[in-house]
Amino acid sequence: MKYLSETALRASALGLVLMATTAGAALAEKSVTIGLTADPSHLYPLAGEELSSNIMYYHLYDPLVKRSADLSFGPGLAESWENVDDTTWRFKLREGVKFHNGNDFTAEDVVYTIEKTRESIRPDLVANIASITAVDDHTVEIKTPKPYAVLPNDLAELLILDSEYTEATGDEKMDLEPMGTGPYKLESWIKEEKLTLSANDDYWAGEPKIDTVTFRPITNPATRTAALLTGEVDVIQDLAVRDVDRVKREEGFEVVTRPSLLNVVLAMDTREKSPTIEGDNPMTDRRVREAIARAIDTDAINKIVMNGLATPSDQYVPESHIGYADGMSFREMYPVDIEKAKELMAEAGYPDGFTMTLDATNNRYVNDAQIAQALASMLAKINIDLQLNIMPKSNFWGYIRVPTENSSFIMSGWDVPAGDAGSMYGALFYTRDKKEGYGQVNRGSYSNPQLDALVDKADATPSIEERDQYLQEASKLLLNDIPMIPVHYEQDIYAKRDGVMLEPRVDKFIWAYDMDVAE
Repeated sequence: MKYLSETALRASALGLVLMATTAGAALAEKSVTIGLTADPSHLYPLAGEELSSNIMYYHLYDPLVKRSADLSFGPGLAESWENVDDTTWRFKLREGVKFHNGNDFTAEDVVYTIEKTRESIRPDLVANIASITAVDDHTVEIKTPKPYAVLPNDLAELLILDSEYTEATGDEKMDLEPMGTGPYKLESWIKEEKLTLSANDDYWAGEPKIDTVTFRPITNPATRTAALLTGEVDVIQDLAVRDVDRVKREEGFEVVTRPSLLNVVLAMDTREKSPTIEGDNPMTDRRVREAIARAIDTDAINKIVMNGLATPSDQYVPESHIGYADGMSFREMYPVDIEKAKELMAEAGYPDGFTMTLDATNNRYVNDAQIAQALASMLAKINIDLQLNIMPKSNFWGYIRVPTENSSFIMSGWDVPAGDAGSMYGALFYTRDKKEGYGQVNRGSYSNPQLDALVDKADATPSIEERDQYLQEASKLLLNDIPMIPVHYEQDIYAKRDGVMLEPRVDKFIWAYDMDVAE
């Protein structure tokens, strides 16, 4: 019999312990698979904006200012900030942060990102930044053209790029090979099949609890539900309203809901000539816009199409936001009244109505195609023949992109996670081509000097209270002029298997860093 020395025995025992420890660590690795409504369009944050892409951006990149799940703002890549004077902000940057490739994060990257954003399709993100200077490696000073009270809120939307890597890689390739400082790194992406992220173990805010996150695009609602119930995925986004009761009855699964910020809206073209309308555009007349508003029964849409899982919207932003006009309700101002709507159409010279096209998606908003069909039925009652042009979101955003040469009437959605109406009003209603970074998504070509002036005043005050008053005046003006019809706020509906910890965010982002799974 062969005997081992005491030293060898100790070494052997240690080896067994190490093997057991390694096996235990492997067993302890956590993973989660999430079913999304669509594949991201981009992984480069300056290439475009839509929900699936935004979800990925915030896994891969970080902003200077971080927006929490409840929409409060706090330190991100910037540890702190202060107003040096009315138009100068100083941001102290976090030290020791590295990009996924090992490059150090410095002030140079912040300067580069802001200047790069000016040249991108998202100049609105830096519209209120006049200049930026690197004071030292971990301090930047940002100057605004005028006093601007909500600059830190805006910077929660600006994701910081690695200047060296981005410049060497190029914009197009950045979509496939992103490089940020975020809690996760891109592992692989098979388009329209799955996207896998692995944990950034050196993340500055602490190692993620979940090691591997796989996102699967499942566009069909019924297929998404089936994927959850058969165990193919652990969480699904946008559970179909018709499946809510079914999932609740299934053992081992849970439905999680929360009110959404996403306001489904209808933008009306206000140009003299509109692409899908023969002759002059009737919607230049406010009476026609009011008639359309009075013909749309949002309560019926909620009850019949949304199964009660939506909230008819009374303004363009929720009551919690800066700029919400106290005591005003779109629904009370323009209650459903078909006879009144017909009178308005006749007064405007359109007793026999007119024909136009509605552009809408079939896979972006909850029951979006069904909502479009309901709108066509409702507007037929006032002799508006609404032709439906329904398409997948992958085609929709390019089709309706400003200057909107194709569209007369658009159903889309807008949310304001910054908690401030100014960003929405500056983007959606400010006169196009009048001021850099404003009117970028003004798809109805709306132009009102009074509205522009109120947004300018709001953006030029250092006082949040004054800003709120200016934006409330802007809200009142818009509610009276009706360039856009608010329909409803969606209810965010998720479903998950037991053992997955998910607390829905107000901004609808599914952020794996906030999640956990039971071992």
